[in-house]
Order: sequence, then C-alpha cells, then structure tokens
Amino acid sequence: MNFFLPHNIHGDPEGRAYLRTIWGIALGILVFAGGVVVFAHLNGLRQLLKDGLDWGYDVVLYGLAAVVYGRSARAERICAIAIGAVMAVAGVHTLYDLWDKIGNPRPIEPATLEFSAITAAASGFLVVGLLLRFRHSENPLIQATWLSSRNSMLSTAVYSFVSLFARLATSRLVEYGLDVFAAVLCFQAAWVILRDVMRDSDKQRARMAEV
Repeated sequence: MNFFLPHNIHGDPEGRAYLRTIWGIALGILVFAGGVVVFAHLNGLRQLLKDGLDWGYDVVLYGLAAVVYGRSARAERICAIAIGAVMAVAGVHTLYDLWDKIGNPRPIEPATLEFSAITAAASGFLVVGLLLRFRHSENPLIQATWLSSRNSMLSTAVYSFVSLFARLATSRLVEYGLDVFAAVLCFQAAWVILRDVMRDSDKQRARMAEV
C-alpha cells in the first residue's frame, strides 16, 4: 500500500487525489493500449499496431509520475526531466516514422484511421479533464504531467482529425507536414518541462540561501 501511497502525502488531500488520478490514467491507458496491440497483431493491421504501440509513451510518462510522486522533491524533479526526455524521444520517433512512411508507403486503412483519430482525441480530452484541477500546482512533476496532457489534447484534437482527411486524400504531403508538426510539439513540450524544472531548482536554492 505504501508503494501506491507514499507516507509524504498522507496529510495532503490534493496529493492523494493526484496520485489516485495519475495511477488510474496510467493503468487505464495500459489496458486499452494492450487490447489494441493484441487485436491489431492478430488481424495483421500494421497501422493500428503502430498506433497502439505509440500509447506506450503515455504509459511510461504517467507511470513514472505515479511511481515517483511523493517520494522526494529531488526525485520529482528528476522524474519531470525524464518525462521531458520521453517527450523528446517521442518527437524523434515521430520523425523516424515519417521517414519510414516516405520510404515505404503504407496502405491506407480507413477504419483504422477513424478508430485511432476518435480514440486519440477522446483520451486527450479525458486526461485533461482528470488533471484540470491540478493545473495551478507548483510541483514540477504535476506541472510536467499537466503540460504533457494539455499539449497532447491540443495536438491530437487537431492532428487526429486533420490527419484522417489528409491520409484519405490523394496527396500525402499534408500528412507528412502534420507529422513534422507533431514532432515539433513534442520537442516544445520537452523544452518547457526542462525550463520549469530549472526554475524550480533555482527557487529551491534561493529559499535555502535565505535560511
């Protein structure tokens, strides 16, 4: 039980609420993504398999936050940096996937595109709705997960539906442009997370110097 509820937050109602929320998000995405991957693998749906595996970034991101939150301020800052790193890796992976699509064009799967677009957008809004109450927290780890979820909602809401029509169009230039846009969003989020962690570290040092 202590693994899921560190003693540091027993007297912190908001902290307990955040931890329950972030665990629920991580485990919920894991179960959903696992089902998608298994279904896609059994039915030979390459694009759906790729989309299902992409959920792994969210599982790692929110799972890290759930495991580390409440352990120590230093651990939380390190985890926030790790989340930023995950976002950067996601950006690199998006660019690699773009390169692979250009070199090896994939067959268009309309049903898969519709499913991926709807689920990605719906999950983005759901996660933001769950984390909305924590958006003003000064904790760098909470800020990192909130920023990630907010960016994810904005990007998936636009990217998923526009990408659906772009992939169904004759030219794939729009789809490729959207992939670049998604990668840029990942890199931007990684930078903002790192910047906020550095600011929090400076504040901590300033407070210690005043004592």
